[in-house]
Amino acid sequence: MSGVDDRLVASLRPVATRPPRPEPGGHFDAWRDDLRSATIDALREFVADRCVTDLRLAAVDIAADVLFDFVGDGKCLRSTFTYLGWLAGAPPDEAAIRAAASFELLHIFALLQDDVMDDSPMRRGRPSAHVQFADWHRARGLAGSPDRFGASAAVLLGDLCLVWAGQMLRESGLSGAALERAWPRYDAMRTELAVGQFADLVNDAGGRPTLEDVLDVARRKSGNYTVRRPLEIGGALAGCPEATLGALGRYGAAVGEAFQLRDDLLGIFGAPAVTGKPAGGDLSEHKATSVVMAAHRLAEPSVRHQLSELMAQRDLDENDIVRWQNLIAATGAVDWIEQLIESRLSTALDRIHTSRLDDTVRAALVTMAAICTARAA
Repeated sequence: MSGVDDRLVASLRPVATRPPRPEPGGHFDAWRDDLRSATIDALREFVADRCVTDLRLAAVDIAADVLFDFVGDGKCLRSTFTYLGWLAGAPPDEAAIRAAASFELLHIFALLQDDVMDDSPMRRGRPSAHVQFADWHRARGLAGSPDRFGASAAVLLGDLCLVWAGQMLRESGLSGAALERAWPRYDAMRTELAVGQFADLVNDAGGRPTLEDVLDVARRKSGNYTVRRPLEIGGALAGCPEATLGALGRYGAAVGEAFQLRDDLLGIFGAPAVTGKPAGGDLSEHKATSVVMAAHRLAEPSVRHQLSELMAQRDLDENDIVRWQNLIAATGAVDWIEQLIESRLSTALDRIHTSRLDDTVRAALVTMAAICTARAA
């Protein structure tokens, strides 16, 4: 794998003395591990200095613990893409790492709200935040519904993370001019995320959106927010020219969509050890994902009828989930989605290889594309 050379990996510790940068001919995994460590360190420092103090005023002592569980766990995809966008136009910089780390708070906001909207019981192998808050309420014998309290508390913690994400970016140490270049894309990303969530909500409630509608939501909600916008924002912070921002954006749009398609497959067939959520979670939540709608389109009439019945059936047991998984696999939808992922990946790599990006950044983006689209289960 492309990445950094062993001596440079060693020189990256402590990060405070020299922020990481990928270099050809070494080990990308080592560079990425160091960047993730630097990101989490910056995030923990910000959360400890600012967020925990504010959370004490909420009089819900578990809130800080819930937040810290999120802070130490993630893959840091969005912050990695943000920092690679920065490296496309500027040298390594501690302030840029702090700016990139702020995207993890934005991601925590999205996860907290996702889990409430989907009523997901698990996240990253633990009870979801709203479940933990409900248990906290129940254990103290407080008045009212524990479940309603849990959902409300998780939404409020998510709101705080959204505010703190912007604050951490603003206080990262980057110049006002750099931030001014990034704000329009940052605002667009947050709007796309919220509007995409609205569309997702309507699609799930409607029962059977078109496959095109589902793919459009995946592109706008998850694809842009996971890859395209972080890359563009990092590049804008670094002062990259429009041609570079365009190359990053075109690559990011393709990889982001492929990432969401892979996530949709894992949401149906993934192992809990990989996803941190129950097997078949998207089916038990009746989510109208790309895989579900592709199966509906490709199915023979008799199979399509069975798929529709399962989609309409409110209470699904383990046997129902297995039957639904088998029906989806029998339609050929899995292979069809795999081909779509390969097509998007090929498009992304073509756009990167024909760009004028620095070789080190290009090599890192090629590797990140593979990581985002890998068959993880």
